[in-house]
Amino acid sequence: MKKNARLFVISAPSGAGKTTLIKQVMARFPGVSYSVSHTTRPPRPGEIDGKDYFFVTETTFKQMIDAGEWLEWARVHAHYYGTARSFVQKQLEAGNNLLLDIDVQGARQIMASGLDPVTVFILPPSVEVLRQRLATRGTDSAQTIALRLENAKKEITWKDRYRYVVVNDDLAAATEHLCAIFEQEMISGERKMDSSDV
Repeated sequence: MKKNARLFVISAPSGAGKTTLIKQVMARFPGVSYSVSHTTRPPRPGEIDGKDYFFVTETTFKQMIDAGEWLEWARVHAHYYGTARSFVQKQLEAGNNLLLDIDVQGARQIMASGLDPVTVFILPPSVEVLRQRLATRGTDSAQTIALRLENAKKEITWKDRYRYVVVNDDLAAATEHLCAIFEQEMISGERKMDSSDV
């Protein structure tokens, strides 16, 4: 594996602004690839196999579980989601920095994988602000929002296990903080590569 390749793992509670921040990072760092996950759920309109997800059958997914082919996986809302170990390894071996957008459960599996990921937790300024953001989106029922908030409280207890925590209180400031982490870690990886070449 090329030592300059970095595996970035980003997690956050629903409504913390993770997707927006990731888009900012991807625009700023074209050399970072977005990891494509596998899922057993059917494609939504406009989704492309191999770009949005790798769509597979439940039988195939379970066979890959039995064969130990997942770097991380979970069953969510009656469907399976996972990141293939081979996909990540090929990207890293090619020297490509890779970003994984996954929940705490998946991040815990990757932390235990021996790949030494750069882990970042996106933290909302408070649970109350998170509640307001979820309500403002207007996409969830009161019951769903309550469930998301309970899940958020559990996920936040894991923040100290991550290498970095970025508080998304101000989008511009949080973007700069996250981009600074990426820049620092990629420069650090290049230095390791240079020292190994001497």
